[in-house]
Amino acid sequence: MARIGVFICHCGHNIASAVAVEEVVKFARTLPDVVYSDHNLYSCSEEGLGSIKKSIEENKLDRVVVAACTPRTHEPLFRRLCEQAGINKYLFEFVNIREHCSWIHAKEPNAATEKAKKLVAMGVSKAALLEPQVESESGVIPTAVVIGGGLAGLTAAASLVAQDIDTHLIEMEGKLGGQLNDISILAPNFEKSADLLNKLVSELKKSERGHIHLGAKLVDVKGFVGNFEITVEEEGVQNKIPAGAIILATGTQEHQPEGEYGFRKAPGVVTQLEFERALQRGEVPKRVVFIQCVGSRQPGREYCSRICCNTSLKNALRVVEAGGTAAIIHRDIMSYGAAWEELYRQASERGVAFFRYSLEDKPRISAENKHILVEVFDDNLGEGVTLHTDLVVLATPLVSRDDSGDVSRMLKVPRDKNGFYLEAHVKLRPIEFATDGVFICGSARWPSSAREVMCQALAAAAKAAIPIKRGKVVTEAITAWSDPDKCAGCGNCVIACPYEAIEIVDQDGRKIAKVNETQCKGCGNCVAACPNDAMQQRGFTTRQLSAMIDALVKRALEESS
Repeated sequence: MARIGVFICHCGHNIASAVAVEEVVKFARTLPDVVYSDHNLYSCSEEGLGSIKKSIEENKLDRVVVAACTPRTHEPLFRRLCEQAGINKYLFEFVNIREHCSWIHAKEPNAATEKAKKLVAMGVSKAALLEPQVESESGVIPTAVVIGGGLAGLTAAASLVAQDIDTHLIEMEGKLGGQLNDISILAPNFEKSADLLNKLVSELKKSERGHIHLGAKLVDVKGFVGNFEITVEEEGVQNKIPAGAIILATGTQEHQPEGEYGFRKAPGVVTQLEFERALQRGEVPKRVVFIQCVGSRQPGREYCSRICCNTSLKNALRVVEAGGTAAIIHRDIMSYGAAWEELYRQASERGVAFFRYSLEDKPRISAENKHILVEVFDDNLGEGVTLHTDLVVLATPLVSRDDSGDVSRMLKVPRDKNGFYLEAHVKLRPIEFATDGVFICGSARWPSSAREVMCQALAAAAKAAIPIKRGKVVTEAITAWSDPDKCAGCGNCVIACPYEAIEIVDQDGRKIAKVNETQCKGCGNCVAACPNDAMQQRGFTTRQLSAMIDALVKRALEESS
């Protein structure tokens, strides 16, 4: 017979403001196998954890149910607590009564409390059937692969070789640096990009751990965390590179605003990156007008590319410092961060003119006597303005690379609606993918400044180094398994598995399904697809889930009677 302890969290006012916590505690004591029930103001606090651990030991509990906030952030904390108290961490069940009860039913305290009781009853029913699990381990190939040789890829690769890790840098172009090659100065500190690029390349080349593949095409990626196989084509020859971790740093590309503002048709209309190349050659016009949000923050491409305003501020200051004049026509100036706000202040003080336009009334461009006229209705002035200029620079957004879809399919990583790669969690796991062992950094994730790109790259390198340095990967014991006595070898599970973790093998003359536990992520797709109930998932077996449903039905019947 199980000895279950139930602990309900107030979460300050987050839960207690809608859920009658003490009422739920009393209800929990009436449930089968529950020998102890209590509540804490903050269960995740040092005081709360200490109280739970003491209760486990004093009441000889062998299973624990905590009803609190989201398991996504706090389940590992309570699992560690169970281990410290001598309970297998897979004999722990987390019930979410914050998002599922108090927040969604904030104005319905009775409904929130009743729902909390139902969820606790379901959690207790499942906990009674939980079984101890042992996590599996697998080795890790002590090599990393970085895909992309721009600023993000170079920074990540340099960090990895500095940690004494063999690193292969794969770059499809014939030289390293990416867009950094087209930019001479990096703001807000106005440092020379060539100095930074040369430093990173030098660090990589001088290390015996660094292996650079130029003009290389990514062909295929197989395997799983700790045991990847990356196929790369170089000069018509395909080579396979084994690796324990992968960092995706493929960068982005500049949007080409075909047909807008006379681009590609009228002389003197260029993109920001084309202007950067001109500045690099020492070509600084006397009069320059920058037009912001060309091809972004409008239907079809609603997002803000973030770095465009800052780049225009930097280049406008360079024009002014060379003795010219500059104007920035914008919808809003997005100079986020203290350093960039200071750059905006400097631009204003140095005479850079700012005019604000609306999406409904865009600037108009025409040519007159070999000079360009830009007409704009300034929303702040409430009147039209005509600017004479030698060059119009279109600040267009950074967009996802054309090959991002192919790379996404090979690595089995998701993209958002704009084609940028989608991290596992924007706050909790910003440089990781849901696919273990694959990491993301730089503008391939989202348009970022050089400083942000380097910070992300260093973080990705630190994360990628963890399994390589440990030499092993521990798999959470929520993986699927197949009952050979029930399996008919139909292959439905193989088709349903998004991680290619299942294969059909021969066993005693029969075809049965076999799960690679290291590759399995415990999504449960195979369980749902199996017609014979042969596929099961640890911690979420058919019996356990059925017990939860039975508890819900029982509570609903009690409520209605």
